[in-house]
Amino acid sequence: MSVGIDTIDVPPESIAEAKAHLRIEGENEDAVIGRLIGAAIAACEAFTGTQLLIRNAREQMPFGGDWRRLSLTPVQAIAAVIGVTADGASLTLPAGSYTSEIDANGDGWVRVTHPAGAQRAIVQFSAGRAETWGDLPEALRQGIIRLAAHFYTHRDAADDGGPPAAVSALWRPWRRMRLR
Repeated sequence: MSVGIDTIDVPPESIAEAKAHLRIEGENEDAVIGRLIGAAIAACEAFTGTQLLIRNAREQMPFGGDWRRLSLTPVQAIAAVIGVTADGASLTLPAGSYTSEIDANGDGWVRVTHPAGAQRAIVQFSAGRAETWGDLPEALRQGIIRLAAHFYTHRDAADDGGPPAAVSALWRPWRRMRLR
């Protein structure tokens, strides 16, 4: 399975929050801080096993008639299931040829029962915990800001002992682990 996710648009309010935390005035460091926040968001998503901000995604999966779980969570909506033939051509699957569900845990599930000549499917969906930066739980936001601040203050430092333990402590209640 391969997954494609829209890039993270670093929220401007997160840059302002990080600058306040770091006591930085002016705009000279905004680009650097924005990239560090993007890295901290990616680290948080990897640690928690969830998408933070809602973004569009595409996941390619084989057919088989059985239910397939989408890799990203929490799924907000499953927009389309597109069939792909052996030669790579896309085709619209007829209504009733597949079923999709989002369970109470936010996992998205797809089952193609009649592939109509397609060899695999591309599922288009959106996933994420919150619509905006301000809608994220405070602990997740603070962990991201603290990690970005750590990246900023310890860049190129030989004595860097790794991220502060407080970051994982803030994120741990939101961690979601899967057994495959």
